[in-house]
Parts: sequence; C-alpha cells; structure tokens
Amino acid sequence: AQRVAVPLAALQPGDIIEVAAGGRLPVDGELLQFSASFDESALTGESLPVSHQPGDRLMAGATSVDRLVQIKVTSLPGESAIDRILQLIDEAESHRAPAERFIDRFSRIYTPAIMLLALLVMVVPPLSGLGEWQPWIYKGLTLLLIGCPCALVISTPAAVTSALASAARQGVLLKGGAALEQLSRVQVIAFDKTGTLTLGKPQVTAIHAFGQTDEAALLRLAAAAERGSGHPLAQAIVAEAAKRQLTLPDAQQQQALAGSGIRASIDGVPYQLLTPRAAPRLSDQQRQRVMEYEREGNTVVILLQADRPLGLLALQDRLREEAAAAIDQLRAAGIASVMLTGDNPRAAAAIAAELNIEYRAGLLPADKVSAVRALSQQQPLAMVGDGINDAPAMKAAAIGIAMGSGTDVALETADAALTQNRLTLLPQTVALARRARAIVLQNITLALGLKALFLLTTLLGLTGLWLAVLADSGATALVTANALRLLRQPPVRPPRLS
Repeated sequence: AQRVAVPLAALQPGDIIEVAAGGRLPVDGELLQFSASFDESALTGESLPVSHQPGDRLMAGATSVDRLVQIKVTSLPGESAIDRILQLIDEAESHRAPAERFIDRFSRIYTPAIMLLALLVMVVPPLSGLGEWQPWIYKGLTLLLIGCPCALVISTPAAVTSALASAARQGVLLKGGAALEQLSRVQVIAFDKTGTLTLGKPQVTAIHAFGQTDEAALLRLAAAAERGSGHPLAQAIVAEAAKRQLTLPDAQQQQALAGSGIRASIDGVPYQLLTPRAAPRLSDQQRQRVMEYEREGNTVVILLQADRPLGLLALQDRLREEAAAAIDQLRAAGIASVMLTGDNPRAAAAIAAELNIEYRAGLLPADKVSAVRALSQQQPLAMVGDGINDAPAMKAAAIGIAMGSGTDVALETADAALTQNRLTLLPQTVALARRARAIVLQNITLALGLKALFLLTTLLGLTGLWLAVLADSGATALVTANALRLLRQPPVRPPRLS
C-alpha cells in the first residue's frame, strides 16, 4: 500500500492512518495490529505512558511513545477529543460572570451629581434672595473643584498597575486588574497533579534486588539495556545511572517489546526489562514486594537475566521541591488546597498523602469542570494547571493560573502564569493581591473622605478656591503614594509548624 499525506479535514471515520513513534494522534481512533504505549499526560494527566492493546480506543493529542502505529479513524472532523476540550473552554467562558468595578458604577452617579450640586449652589441661593451672585458663584466653583474626581479615578488603576508590576517582577504575569481582584478573594486553590504539583517526569525512587545482585549492578544492567530508548521510563533509569556516575557496559541486540518492556544482550548474556504483568516466574514473595511499591504510587519494572528475575526498579513522578512549602504557606493564609487529576487513584493518593490535601482522581476534562463548578459554589476558587486537559477547568474557575512550562492552550486560557514554574510564588501573589485590594479600599476611602470634608467646609464658607486646589492635588498625590507601596513586596514568612 502507498503512503499518502492528507489534510486533517479530509480524514473520515473508517480511514486507516499511520503515526510514527513520537508522533501525536491527529484524530480519535482505534488501535490496529500491535500493542503500543502512549503518552496521554496532556489530555488526562496520566503521569506515565499507558499501554494499549489492539482494539483500544485512543484520543487525539496522545503521543505514540515506542513504535509506529496504525490507527482506524473513529471521529468526524471537528469532533475529536481536542475539539471537545476547546468546546468545553468556550462553554466555561460563557458561565463566567463579568467582574463589575465599583469605581465605574460610582462615577456614573458621582460626577453628574457634583456638577448638579455646584450649579444649584451658584443659582438657587441668589434667586432665593440669600445673598449676592458673586459669593455663591465663587462657592459653586470651589465646590466643583473640590468635587473633581481625579483622586477617586486614579485610586484603583494606580494600585492595580503597581501590583501588576510587582507581580511581574517576582515572576507572575497577571492579565489585568480583574485577575488581581479575583485572586484576592480566592479561598480554595485546585491543583492539577502531573506537571503542576509534580515535575511531570518519572524518576527512580527505589531499587530492590531479589538475590545477591547489588543495587548498583542492577541499575547498571537496566540502564545499559535502556540506553538510547526514547521511552520516559528508560530515560529516567539512564538518568539515575548517570546521577550515580555508573559506567555502563555496551548492550547489543536491543529490541523494544511494545507495551511490555525491552530485551538486550550484555556481554553475551540475554536480559529483559519487563512490566510485572509480562514478567514470568515471579514468586509470591516477589509479587508481594511489587504490590507494596505499586500501592505507594510507583510504576515497577522487573530486570530478568534470561527468565530469572534479578530485581525491580520502582519509578514515580516526584513532587516539585517547593510544592509542600507552597501548600503550607497557602494553608497558613487560610486557603484550602485540593488536587484534581486525571491520573490513576493510586498515584494520586500517594502525592496527596505527601501534601496532606484532598484529591479527586481519574477525572476527564469535563469532570474537572464539574468539580471546579461544584467547589466554586461554596467559595471563590482558583485552578492551577499546565495541560490541555486543564484549560476548561481553568476557564470555569474564578481565576485560572498556568505553569510557565505548560501547553500553549493552557497559557492562552489562563488569567495568570507562573513564569518560573515555582509554586511558592502562589502564596506571595495571593498576599500581594490582598494587599492591593486593601490599598484600593484605602484610596477610595481617602479620596471620598477628603471630598466630603471639603464639600462641607466649602458650603459653610470655611474654605476657598486656593484650598480646594491644594486639597484636590494633595488627595491625588496621597492615593498615588499609597498605591506605590505595593512595589515593595515584603517577604513571605514561613508558616509556623504545628
């Protein structure tokens, strides 16, 4: 059969397409012929590649990890998993109420009211016989100057601009004052797991020998067999060997066993690195050991010499170093945390236990949106994520926050981005947003308070035009200086340990 490149829009259900190793599936489909592993982390949050058998359904956006695969198309153009996620984003956007600004509403009433009051002061008393025209016109002009809303109008944008500049200097990009305002009200933060709370890359967490083989020898043989493979687990094993500065022997006749492992010959001796399901001749005690590691959220691979098990390697997607500190600081600030992930419950439980937070696992993008909406009904909620699958939930939340290394869809959807991928920036930015809201309220109170005071003294004849000019300029300077305090962000104190 001849291979022909066709445009995505031309694919119809029933067509057979091929996707090379490392390629991303353009449509939903059914796997044909051979088993293969797929990286679905951007879609479901599953931290490690998932093995699929012929006949299994696959989603657009998944990446073939270890081999060229044939796929039977099952989705119409515009109806793939990616298209459905984009549709969820649009629906989530329509559910978000626009933030109403106090100053915008107030100014519609305040400015005309001041102008009308000044006109009445100029006209009514003289017409009523309560004095000459000149003194009352003078008072009216003074009143008009006092009532000028310069300080009031600048009170909010000055604080917002200072806060946005301060956040950007720390490594957080906020998309405007509305995002800052929403962040100041947040009481719950929902986190994605893979790539957000964790690094998104598996790492070797344990090496256990079944016999006399020591850990270093076990790792050296496993890394030699896996060297050169593009599989994430293989790269993690080779990286661990490099970290320990082990010298690797040369491996020959390397052969990937799609969906189960790899086979290689080292110094003429055959070795295999297999999943526990594919490994033969495991004793009950060895299987018990495998189950113990799996219950802790690890993925386990078995090293065999021919068919004899030598030991196991446990791998897991590890927490970011600063994740626990960030959660503790948020908790100290009165903000609850919850993890929403598409990963399997076993891996999610292990991460949640380390952080001491609630979690919900096995969630599809639509499930995350439902969870966010349910939680948002109780308290204002922010959603932090990095993948395509997080984008609808980020849009449904009061504010969406993307990791700087996240997908383009997540960054485009989010209201804020952590450019340095440091979760400890979150509590700092929440504290900054709360300070900004407090300073906005201070500025509004200061501006309106001075206006009210001088309006009263003007009507009583205690202040003149020159003092009105000074009061107006002084109020504007005061609210501006108060807003500039946000540029000095105090360090966040570490939470007290209970």
